[in-house]
Amino acid sequence: MALEEVPLDEKAKRTRDLLSSFYSPDPSMASSSSPKLPSLDAINSPSFDSDLYMNLLVQKTNLEGLLQKHVEMAAEIKNLDTDLQMLVYENYNKFVSATDTIKRMKNNIGGMESNMEQLLEKIMSVQSKSDGVNTSLFEKREHIEKLHRTRNLLRKVQFIYDLPTQLGKCIKSEAYADAVRFFTGATPIFKAYGESSFQDCKKASEEAMGIIINNLQAKLYSDSEPVAAKAEAVVLLKQLDYPVDTLKINLLEKLKHVLSELQIESRAVEATASISDETSKTGTHSDSVPSIPSEASGNQASIGDFSESIHAYRIIFPDSEGQFIELARDLFTKHFETIQQHIKKRIHFADLYAMLRVIWTDMAAIDEVLPEAALPTYILEATRDAIKQYVSSSFSHLLLDVSDALKRIQNKSKDGSAGESTLQIALESSKKAVIQGSMDLLLDFRQLLDDNLQLLVRLKDLIIDWVQEGFQEFFRALHDHFILLSGRNTSTNQDLMDGQGEKVPAALVLVLAQLSIFIEQSAIPRITEEIAASFSGGGVRGYEYGPAFVPGEICRIFRAASEKFLHLYIAKKTQKISILLNKRFTAPNWIKHKEPREVHMFVDIFLQELEAIRTEVIQILPHGVVRKHHRSESTGSTTSSRSNPMRDDKITRSNTQRGRSQLLESHLAKLFKQKMEIFTKVEHTQESVVSTIVKLCLKSLQEFVRLQTFNRSGFQQIQLDIQFLRNPLKEIVEDEAAIDFLMDEVIVAAAERCLDPIPLEPAILDKLIQAKLAKGREQKPNP
Repeated sequence: MALEEVPLDEKAKRTRDLLSSFYSPDPSMASSSSPKLPSLDAINSPSFDSDLYMNLLVQKTNLEGLLQKHVEMAAEIKNLDTDLQMLVYENYNKFVSATDTIKRMKNNIGGMESNMEQLLEKIMSVQSKSDGVNTSLFEKREHIEKLHRTRNLLRKVQFIYDLPTQLGKCIKSEAYADAVRFFTGATPIFKAYGESSFQDCKKASEEAMGIIINNLQAKLYSDSEPVAAKAEAVVLLKQLDYPVDTLKINLLEKLKHVLSELQIESRAVEATASISDETSKTGTHSDSVPSIPSEASGNQASIGDFSESIHAYRIIFPDSEGQFIELARDLFTKHFETIQQHIKKRIHFADLYAMLRVIWTDMAAIDEVLPEAALPTYILEATRDAIKQYVSSSFSHLLLDVSDALKRIQNKSKDGSAGESTLQIALESSKKAVIQGSMDLLLDFRQLLDDNLQLLVRLKDLIIDWVQEGFQEFFRALHDHFILLSGRNTSTNQDLMDGQGEKVPAALVLVLAQLSIFIEQSAIPRITEEIAASFSGGGVRGYEYGPAFVPGEICRIFRAASEKFLHLYIAKKTQKISILLNKRFTAPNWIKHKEPREVHMFVDIFLQELEAIRTEVIQILPHGVVRKHHRSESTGSTTSSRSNPMRDDKITRSNTQRGRSQLLESHLAKLFKQKMEIFTKVEHTQESVVSTIVKLCLKSLQEFVRLQTFNRSGFQQIQLDIQFLRNPLKEIVEDEAAIDFLMDEVIVAAAERCLDPIPLEPAILDKLIQAKLAKGREQKPNP
């Protein structure tokens, strides 16, 4: 029961402490940790005092505590005995094995001492005999060594005397390396005894070495000698202490000459690649990039010679590494300058790829022998700039193609050689330039992405971003160019004040309007599909800048531009006709106008202008939904919308006072007529544009009429002209009701400004109109 009351952790701890104190090698260390004052826990310390412990225990513990302490100590004693027995049992085998080992060692060492004494005696005997042999042979050995030294000296002397002859043999056999080795070996002797004993030999040898030096120089400058032989010649000259700085300068100049030849060869490769590309277009064409022509092999061979030269010269001139790096970079700088020049002249993708592959091959060959130049990084940066320039230049050339197609309209308008289908041809060519040119560019750019050339693979994401950015900037630039071609200022979007807007043909503006619609509705969606299919990814530019190509923005720009161009075309045509109308109404004196005898010729000019407009519009704009609007009165009749008293027969017989009263009646009729919308939204159709122009012209005609004062004859002339215009105008417009209304407004305005508004009798009016029609039929050529 007492054993169960003691905690296991405390028991284990005390057991370890007891064993540690028992096996402690330094009892003083264990005692140092014991407290200075006696306590009940000091029973395990080496300085334990039993009497003091019992006195302290009796003083501090009652009878029950003493009995409990007795039980605990009895249990601890039993545990210690058990632990000690376990230690003895566990280490018994080890003690037995150690005892056996000690016994065997003692038996083996017993005979070793006698063996060592015998070995020592034998060694001493060998040493005494060796000393005797050395003593007996000492004099003979000294004599042999003296003879050997004399023999070596005689050989050297003989070598010196035979050196001129040996050098002559080396010259004949071109064994210049042996000659240099012989002479450099004899040089210390010539320095010591060359002015006395070996003067003649030295002189003859130096003459022979002069010949060898000249031969080595000739070999170095010879074009037929291989690079290894030249490198060996330089090494031999350096061994002869010949100054090689001049040689280094000459060799560097030779390398520069090789570089210039490489530049010429690269141009030949480009020209041949262009020819092969043209033949591939006319003959068998494949999607793969055409291979570099046979001239490229000569280019590679030259690059091989150049790289071998650098490898050899780096060994010969280790201090010229910087110059070699500069030469190598100059080579590729010239290559990329050539590429940039061709890009400016509009290079084909196959030619660009051929040149980039030549550059990559050259770089690989030179980088093996000159890695310090860091050519891969340098060429990657240069290639990035070249590809970016190629993409940008491609879009610039595409913009020029579209501009050239549009400028043909201006040129033909100036020459007056525009045919019936000129505008349609120009529009189709402009559409083709935009869509086909864009598709060709996408095809070339896709070949850049699909190619496995390492340079292009590393630039794939950048190329995707450049292509998308290029299309975005291209369409913005194209929009600005359209604005300039239309004679408007891109900053203020207003007509230019210097008269340039008037010089722009209105037909060109109409083509720009329809081309903008085509770009919005056809070109942008197709280009967007191609970009999504082949140019997705990128993202190098950073997400904070947004997507590179935003088709919605471009569509909005061209949709707004098409509306502006269409309104500008209408304004130009209306302004031109308004000038004609202004001349018509400002030239005559309407107060003294004579009685009308025929329709005025301005009506013919007006109809001719409208017919020219219809000719242009038919070529460019599509047909719309034909909507013939007939105006009606509130009762639903299809007659005139107003009760116009001028059409009554009674007007012809009324006096001036009654005619003026009819004006009052016409104004009252306006209060009861059906409301009509004259100017509606202009659509991109033939009917809508022509109708809008006619409406604006009639409105201008009304305003010009209001600025004049008419007599009866002038008023009747206006009535005759307007009545003649009714049928021709109704045939070319879609809103007959609006045209009727506007022409009625012109007659009313003339009546308001007339001093005696008496209209022509219907019979006379019809007779004059029929006469004009008959005259027109006579003037028309027979079919």
